[in-house]
Amino acid sequence: AKELRPAAVLIPIVARPEGATVLLTRRADTLARHTGQIAFPGGRLDPGETAVQAALREADEEVALDQEAVEVLGLSDAYETGTGFLVTPVIGWLREAPVTTPSPDEVAEVFETPWDFLMDAANHRRDFYDMDEGLRRWFWAMPYRERYIWGATAGIVRQLCARLYEDKAP
Repeated sequence: AKELRPAAVLIPIVARPEGATVLLTRRADTLARHTGQIAFPGGRLDPGETAVQAALREADEEVALDQEAVEVLGLSDAYETGTGFLVTPVIGWLREAPVTTPSPDEVAEVFETPWDFLMDAANHRRDFYDMDEGLRRWFWAMPYRERYIWGATAGIVRQLCARLYEDKAP
């Protein structure tokens, strides 16, 4: 039984006239781990902090997302990562397109992906890579245009999709 470190991410859903989108980031290429990967704003919980507080704080630190602009709708199911974190997804609604400024130490870019694309199980696929030890690691992936959404981010999306649209998930 390993002890998982608590973390939280914000799933910021942006209301747009053409349909809702989800704000995502591409992690900075200078980071020690997970460089260039697609992620939700988020990170570890500070002592005494709730998942909602951590997700909003991290979104502010990473992309300068105004916490007052986020209407917290609720929490999704916690997601266990292969790197030892128990991540609580916090669902947030933004009535207007946010003005963001990526922190160059953490985020290379901020972009949006259509909600309908992410919530369509037909866009979810199982990919893998072979590890040095001869083991195969399977994960969810959702390629969108030139972006490759995979790993914990795709797993959290997949889990949310199944929760919301259980009867439509394969």
